[in-house]
Amino acid sequence: MKFNEAEEAKIDELYDWFRQNPKLPKEIDRILLKRFYICMHGDINGIKKLIQINYSLRNKNAHIFLERDPTDADSKQTFDYADLVPLPGLTSEGYKVSCYRLIDFDPAKVNHTADTKAFFMVSDCRFNMYDGGSESSENVETFANGEVQIFDMNGYTLKHLSKMTFSTLRVYMTFLQEALPVHLKAIHIINCPSYLDKVVSIMKPFISREVYKLIIFHTSSLESLYEHVPRSILPEEYGGTGGKLAELKAQLLMELSRKREYLMDPNNWRVGGEKENSQRRHWPFKS
Repeated sequence: MKFNEAEEAKIDELYDWFRQNPKLPKEIDRILLKRFYICMHGDINGIKKLIQINYSLRNKNAHIFLERDPTDADSKQTFDYADLVPLPGLTSEGYKVSCYRLIDFDPAKVNHTADTKAFFMVSDCRFNMYDGGSESSENVETFANGEVQIFDMNGYTLKHLSKMTFSTLRVYMTFLQEALPVHLKAIHIINCPSYLDKVVSIMKPFISREVYKLIIFHTSSLESLYEHVPRSILPEEYGGTGGKLAELKAQLLMELSRKREYLMDPNNWRVGGEKENSQRRHWPFKS
């Protein structure tokens, strides 16, 4: 999607509103702001409401959204035992696909709050980039039409589930359903365990009826997954041709390191502090 001149002017107006609003941080990345615009189909009042919900939830849960570092020990442990990887390209419907799985099955490695923090750092890193690739590749304004998530349950046990904290799960599900500047289109659960009913019973109270309808359980093989996600996007580990997960993850970790300052800068996320005099100024393009 290429924003026209009128839409760019609306983004400028939203940016000015954002910087004048004492209930919002000092800065917002322009690409991220465009995601809010697209998500709400250009409805200015809806955009402002979603932005306020997003940053309100962030600041009410600073231990997850503000007090973070993609290179610290907790983050390293999460990325050492789990893959949280956006896959390259888009589906034919224009959806962005992300894959989540364990690579170390030791339940002792699980730190639910740190893992949730890492999940949202990956999302925030991605949301200030175009969906066609990194900012350093083709500078094309490509935004996905929606998000598809694949959760691989291979290696998950009841001991892993026992490490969940309900307060963190509530924050995760609330933000996912109410505050993300994207549309969730499908959640695919693959390699479903025999105790799937227990997983569902834990998660269901936190999931809205609308989101629950988006969950697809693949209980036999990956053939049913291929009906929804093309092999050209899926990594080799899942019978696809989209590259190896280890290589995709290495690229992600490099991007997280490169955007460390952006992710940790309180001016981008923390509400409070004196706002500058609100005169229009050039955009702070951050990477």
